[in-house]
Amino acid sequence: MPNSKDKLIVALDVETADRALALFEELRHVAGMFKIGSQLFTAAGPEMVREIVAKGGKIFLDLKFHDIPNTVAAAGVEATRLGVSIFNVHASGGMEMMKRTADAVSETAIREGIERPKVIAVTLLTSIDDKALGEIGIDRAAKEIVTHFARAAADRGLAGVVASPQEIELIRAVVPQQNFLIVTPGIRSAGDAADDQRRTMTAGEAVLAGADYIVVGRPIIAAVDRVEAARRIVIEMTAALNDRL
Repeated sequence: MPNSKDKLIVALDVETADRALALFEELRHVAGMFKIGSQLFTAAGPEMVREIVAKGGKIFLDLKFHDIPNTVAAAGVEATRLGVSIFNVHASGGMEMMKRTADAVSETAIREGIERPKVIAVTLLTSIDDKALGEIGIDRAAKEIVTHFARAAADRGLAGVVASPQEIELIRAVVPQQNFLIVTPGIRSAGDAADDQRRTMTAGEAVLAGADYIVVGRPIIAAVDRVEAARRIVIEMTAALNDRL
């Protein structure tokens, strides 16, 4: 049976370290990884990451680094030293930025004898659709931008991308590497609301399409029974994968 638990990343999008740690302890046995994003990192800082890693948790550091190549590469080195399993950069930061970050992370991990995190690129935020692109003066379809950035990330040595579940099959078609990771936010259970995610999909649909990891926030952390909500998503993924066998 596929180990769907390891595919589930729970987004710790909360205000305090105490709340995040409580959620981690509550859900660590039903989820494979936890996401720390801008809200929690700004509130609690890198010590929050260190504490969860020290307790045996895996962290996806979702800070979407986007700056000049030297700055992002240096941030990537510090993320590596924090012990995160995955972190991301914006592909729109450019080819040199992605390559220098991937190289710096690899060199640091080897030199310091620490585990190398997976560096992945954000293609296009899941809150952005074709209409939103037009509003900021970009006359290209969201799917075209996503596939372009996915190829660029693969060409510069990144481990994968963050992408809407609706673009998973397109990415698989244009990136030949079989081990290229796709991490998909905008995931919900079949009965959940989409909230402000515009390019979304259910957990079962996403893994069938080829997602390696799915990121779920509000449908789990806002649930009355959070453990049951997480289990329901894991069961949904498992059932979808078993149906494909």
